[in-house]
Amino acid sequence: MTGVAFGIFDSLERTDAPLGTLYENRLRLAEQADAAGFRTYHVAEHHATRLGMAPSPGVYLGAVAQRTRRLRFGPLVYVLPLYNPLRLIEEICMLDQMSGGRFELGVGRGASPYELAYCGVAFHESREMFEEALEVIRAGLQGGRLRHRGRHYRYDGVPLELACVQKPHPPLWQGIASRDSAAETAKQGVNVVMSAPIASVKALAESYFEACDGAAGGSPLVGCSRFVFVGESDAEALAIARPAYQAWYESVTSLWRAFGAVPHRFAPSLERALAGDTAIVGAPATVRAEVERHLAETGCNYFVGRFAFGDLAHEHAARSMALFASEVMPKLAAS
Repeated sequence: MTGVAFGIFDSLERTDAPLGTLYENRLRLAEQADAAGFRTYHVAEHHATRLGMAPSPGVYLGAVAQRTRRLRFGPLVYVLPLYNPLRLIEEICMLDQMSGGRFELGVGRGASPYELAYCGVAFHESREMFEEALEVIRAGLQGGRLRHRGRHYRYDGVPLELACVQKPHPPLWQGIASRDSAAETAKQGVNVVMSAPIASVKALAESYFEACDGAAGGSPLVGCSRFVFVGESDAEALAIARPAYQAWYESVTSLWRAFGAVPHRFAPSLERALAGDTAIVGAPATVRAEVERHLAETGCNYFVGRFAFGDLAHEHAARSMALFASEVMPKLAAS
């Protein structure tokens, strides 16, 4: 357990509160995370669903940069097929400069074919677009002039006037779900986060670390992401988290239910999520024991909690995060 770090994943889901209130409450949670010692605040990108209240993560993260001092932050992920890589290079440089070098760059192709389709991108082309866009972005963050000729993007010596604080670029992140992607990201020195059940995360982490053995670089973070709610007792925590999780499930599956079958990876109830080891809910001692078990059994060195989900009230999310920071993190970090 030595060297474990803790992060937060947030999708800024729509609630009944006014949008301005939602944003302010989330920024307060970011301030709280900063003070509590969390390493990184990761933000999802979604479109055309109740999960999509930060469809432009960079806009929101610019506010996070100004409201925090030590907390690292970034998208998890920028959906690269939806961006002009040149414009995104410039945005990344701005956010890294505005935060004094605290930006973390999460990239992906997008999890929902329906969200991509609404934005005019065919899912069957998204992998190729993602790979080419990432190639352009990695090259562009080196500075100089951007030159690239590919199927989807072309740049003929574009002068790059902005630069990042972090060299050669901010740390990279991806979500992974296959052994091949685990090995490939490891070879490229990309940090990863996984949200699958324990057995799957363990297999992916093993593949990642095996590939790391022959790769140059520092010490990558291999993250295990879980829904988390900490209450004063197990019964209280379950009573509060259950309806909030159900609201999240309705949001995340809305487009799938409208256009196709819902993937099995989305547990339809909190009880199923708990049984499948994708959620951890209870009193501080219960949560601490479960987090310790998940880290030990998966081999991960980074735990990412989703503390605000569904229609969970801001006060409940803030208290849960505070209990996690005071009763769970110190004891695990010291073990």
